[in-house]
Amino acid sequence: MYARPAGGTPGHIFTKIGFKALQAKITYILLMLILLFCHPFLFAQETPVKQPLNIEARKDSSQVSIKEALPELKINDSIIANDILLDTTQISTVQDSIKKDSVPPKKQFIDDQIKYKAKDYQKTVRSENKIYLYNEAEVYYQDTELKSGVIVIDYEKKEVYAGRIKDSTGTLTQAPYFKQGNNIVEPDSIRYNFDTQRALIWNSRSEQTVGGEMNVFAEVTKKENDSVYFLHEGKLTTSKNLDDPEYYIRVRKAKFVPKKKVIAGFSNMYIADVPTPIAVPFAYFPMSEKSSESGLIFPSFGEVNDRGYFLQNGGYYFAVNDHLDLAVLGDYYTNGSYGFRTETNYAVRYKFRGNFNFRFENLVNSQKGFPDYSRQTQYNIQWSHNQDAKANPNSRFSASLNLGSSRYYKDSYNQVNTGNHMQNTLTSSISYSKSFPGYPAVNLSLTATHSQNTNTEVINMTLPTLQASMERIYPFAPKSGIKKGFFQNINFQYNLRAENRFQTTDSLFFKKEMFEDAKTGFRHSIPLSTNFKIFKYLSTSVSVNYDDVWQLKTIRRHDYDPELEEAPIDTINGFDRFGQYNFSASLGTTLYGMFTFKEGKKIQAIRHTMRPSISYGYTPGFDQYYDEYIANEEGETREYTRFEGGIYGTPSRGNSNNIGISISNTLEAKVTDKDTTATEPKKITLLNNLNFSTSYNIAADSLPWSPLRVTGGVPLFDNKMTINFGATLDPYAIDNSGRRIEKFNIDNGGSLFRLTNANLTTSYTISSKTFKDSSIDRKNDNTRSGGRDDDLFGVQQDFSDGRMFPDDEDEDEEEEDTKFYGATLPWDLRLAYSMTYSNSNRQNEISNNSLMFSGNVELSPKWRMGISSGYDFKNRGFTYTQLRFERDLESWRMNFSWTPFGNRTSWYFFIGIKSSMLSDIKWEKRRNPDRQL
Repeated sequence: MYARPAGGTPGHIFTKIGFKALQAKITYILLMLILLFCHPFLFAQETPVKQPLNIEARKDSSQVSIKEALPELKINDSIIANDILLDTTQISTVQDSIKKDSVPPKKQFIDDQIKYKAKDYQKTVRSENKIYLYNEAEVYYQDTELKSGVIVIDYEKKEVYAGRIKDSTGTLTQAPYFKQGNNIVEPDSIRYNFDTQRALIWNSRSEQTVGGEMNVFAEVTKKENDSVYFLHEGKLTTSKNLDDPEYYIRVRKAKFVPKKKVIAGFSNMYIADVPTPIAVPFAYFPMSEKSSESGLIFPSFGEVNDRGYFLQNGGYYFAVNDHLDLAVLGDYYTNGSYGFRTETNYAVRYKFRGNFNFRFENLVNSQKGFPDYSRQTQYNIQWSHNQDAKANPNSRFSASLNLGSSRYYKDSYNQVNTGNHMQNTLTSSISYSKSFPGYPAVNLSLTATHSQNTNTEVINMTLPTLQASMERIYPFAPKSGIKKGFFQNINFQYNLRAENRFQTTDSLFFKKEMFEDAKTGFRHSIPLSTNFKIFKYLSTSVSVNYDDVWQLKTIRRHDYDPELEEAPIDTINGFDRFGQYNFSASLGTTLYGMFTFKEGKKIQAIRHTMRPSISYGYTPGFDQYYDEYIANEEGETREYTRFEGGIYGTPSRGNSNNIGISISNTLEAKVTDKDTTATEPKKITLLNNLNFSTSYNIAADSLPWSPLRVTGGVPLFDNKMTINFGATLDPYAIDNSGRRIEKFNIDNGGSLFRLTNANLTTSYTISSKTFKDSSIDRKNDNTRSGGRDDDLFGVQQDFSDGRMFPDDEDEDEEEEDTKFYGATLPWDLRLAYSMTYSNSNRQNEISNNSLMFSGNVELSPKWRMGISSGYDFKNRGFTYTQLRFERDLESWRMNFSWTPFGNRTSWYFFIGIKSSMLSDIKWEKRRNPDRQL
């Protein structure tokens, strides 16, 4: 038979028991008694739940709270505060007939405390084992955070459901915000299991990679665990417009590992929700939390007339570790030309940082067999190293290196050199300095310097320069207190400078001939000086200096040889030295003049500061170092010293008694401040400086006066612009050959002074910020390639990395930026003017007169224009000119650069994605400059 419990459900079925009929009635009665008493112990599977008594609820010994009845369910006290009680009669202890089961008992409750709250209501339904939260609902469980409009917690199934709610207008609001660890997902709805940590997510979106650069969307997302998601109908984009991205990559199915990668099947790009033919059968998107990862760098392509088609700046990027990276890039032209370069950055926090670049190009022109065929190699090396000041306070190493072939920038077609081809000087310096504290302190430095003229291809290098100096010692100064008077201020020190100097050309650089012509010298200097006051207002200083010069090479001149038709010169290798000394003294003071205006005037007072000084210098002649030789066939004798051609000059010839005169002037004014709240007048500078200097040689046989040198500077526009000028005025006249003669110019029918040369330079930067608090902040990367830190010579064009807009990714996108400008447009303008006048030999000409300018303007928040150019007034022509047009397309960028004329006529067009992750999705077109013979 089938037994059912009283009031039980049909699903509860008991075991069928069969009986055999017996003859004895008493036995049948005994069997009935056994069934009656054994009834509670004959349940085959489950214990029936007893029907609760329908009596009035009241708190007694038979009633406890949920927390007491279900100690395994750790919930917050807000539930207990609601007086939700559970009848203990609903809970019965079941003793199974099988005491030990091979299947482990299933955990019935959540492992950790759940915290939750909601704005409108919190409702617990015991019959469903669910908790309902509505309006601004929040749930916190372990490292999981969930916020949504509505949340349902099923604590029996250990699941949570979250979704949006409708507002008064019927719009769905309060979309779920799901965060587990560092991963954040914002879907339309979500179903999550606390136990398995699996989830089903509808219409999710998540920001990935450093800075949230990549946004991942999916219609349905299945979360397997903390590190694996499966996406169905997903979208990947770097657009900032999450609701309506201007472009995205559609993936049908994908595996998503947060902060690491997305592996997808067939994928193609959509622009404005329109599919494009840009598609791949499968795709891999790295999304590491690291700032960069190793990977391929796709090249840019184009055509050059005399070199054919090319691929530029393609290669591989190695993210070696957190302190070092390396990019290996290459160029190839179909006529056989090629090039490669390496770029590396390194940094160790609180110690040092720097970068190193090496560039090499093998340039082929024309074809083999043609008369104009040529082949040349060019290279360039750049190194920058900076030591952190905290690394070692007593020693420092720094490097700024930029050397290579003189024609590297001029002949290179690589777009990264666009803004540097007008550089005519390359300079380098590598130095190490060490300080030895104590008294007296000693400073030691070792430096290698390099200067290269790219026009003449002449290279001057010191390898190395050693400098050592000892701190000044005051032997007669008191141990404490102020040093006073002539005697107590007597001091001396010791300086050493040693150089190994080379002068060579490109063709002999670092070859044997370069080192054969090296010049080596040492100079030891011991200055002895003191200073004191005369009559309280006259500052006086007196000094004596001794120099001892060592050389490792000297010369010997022989008399004129008729067969050779010259006077032979021998170079003698070996140590030699000479010593010399000089004496100097100076006297100076400061004079102030004040002119005060009447009250109520805009200019209240003008102050003139004048600092006159007079100096005297005496250097005796050291004739013992000079000899004579016959210079020509007429028997003319001349004097020479064997130390000619030395690094530190030659011993002084003849006595020198110079009296120097100089006057320095500054002019300042006090004016009424425009700010009515200011209590003091405003101080402005009318004349930065106006200096006059000349000298008179007492011991000179002729022409004792040296030319008068005048220099000055005038600030304008609140010190934003300064006009610097200089002039040289010669009191002596010149003959027909242009040589100075012993006759004053005024006595020769001229003016008091003869203007021999003059120069004027100025620069000015003005922008809309000058008149209003807005401007275009233009950051330039030319210095990375060895160029200027401004855009007067143009801006480098490196299309290979797509970074045409400096730091656009870091700009804050504000709603008001999408509007068009009114009457005021952000703009900036830089001007640099230079003029040089020469008249040393009556040529009376302006040798240089040029104006360079660059400017940028934002026609709208998304359109930008720029120009870099100049005009040469002497040659009456424009200098190198570059026009730039830039368009911000939200996630994309467009750039057009045009050089309309000159020997580098070219244009470049580029459009591509801003994000560095997808920078290889681009299109570019260009016309490189034609080669000039």
